[in-house]
Amino acid sequence: MNITKNNFGKTAEGKIIEVYELKNSIGTTVKIISYGARVASWIFKGVEVVLGYETVAEYEADDTYKGAVVGRCANRIGGAKFELNGKIFEIDKNDGGKNHLHGGFNGFEKKIWSAEILPEGLKLSVESPDGEGGYPGNFKAEVIYNLTDKNSLEIFYSATSDADTLCNLTNHSYFNLDGGGDILNHKIQIFADSYTWANVESVPDGRILSVEGTPMDLRKLKKIGEHIDDDFDELNFGRGYDHNYCLGKFGEMKKAAYVEGAKSGIKLTVETEMPGIQFYAGNWLNDKKFGKRSGFALESQFYPNAINLPNFDKPILKAGETFKSKTIYTLS
Repeated sequence: MNITKNNFGKTAEGKIIEVYELKNSIGTTVKIISYGARVASWIFKGVEVVLGYETVAEYEADDTYKGAVVGRCANRIGGAKFELNGKIFEIDKNDGGKNHLHGGFNGFEKKIWSAEILPEGLKLSVESPDGEGGYPGNFKAEVIYNLTDKNSLEIFYSATSDADTLCNLTNHSYFNLDGGGDILNHKIQIFADSYTWANVESVPDGRILSVEGTPMDLRKLKKIGEHIDDDFDELNFGRGYDHNYCLGKFGEMKKAAYVEGAKSGIKLTVETEMPGIQFYAGNWLNDKKFGKRSGFALESQFYPNAINLPNFDKPILKAGETFKSKTIYTLS
């Protein structure tokens, strides 16, 4: 893999944003920008397979996390508060004025990450001070992107904190394997027998439900659009698929999802060590460049609202310990 560095542009405050191009031996390229550690481009066989922008200003205006590493805690925390070590922490209410989403008002998608080119890939680092967004602990996150000659984008996450805190890092790339149009005729398969029920605010209450006999059953390959508008509570709540699927134990590498483009013949496989994956069909995308359902996201994660639910694995990072996880997106 070869990595080159260039300037991508400047923020509204005049800070320089860098772009790094990762290129493998067969000509596949991935571009990562230092603003949000975002995957800004992924070109495979001449097709742009992720949603991205050309300018820093567009990314600064983006409120849908395109391509970004999100944290400290990805997805939603109900009521924007949690209890840790007997203390209640109130965190940013940046989702409908009631709940917490993807790290808060100043989440990692808005930060300028420091970048370093290493033999094992492109490493980006970011720090979040104690109290930011309401979270305890001085927190440091690192992500390494590596593009292999098998067209796998390997993402290695790590994080440390000097106080017990929450940690749930993911990548929020939106894919369109045809390079344009909507994704309703893409075919998807998610290797999960169950999902977490969520209310109209997309906040789980602890129930883990079987996909059997419901439109949530994606265990066999089917078109994304086949059941997305079925009259089913969970789909009505989210305007379509925007749900966490239950994969298995944290720390064990497992196949999470497989998707085929409708026209391009391009296929995407997702593997992860995380216990869940959020399948989001882009139901709320609505800017000038990318409309409703123009891309889908597959976000590896701890379950949403896990810190507040006794039966979910907790996204707790203990002081002095190191969080590590790996997710791999492979094109073929």
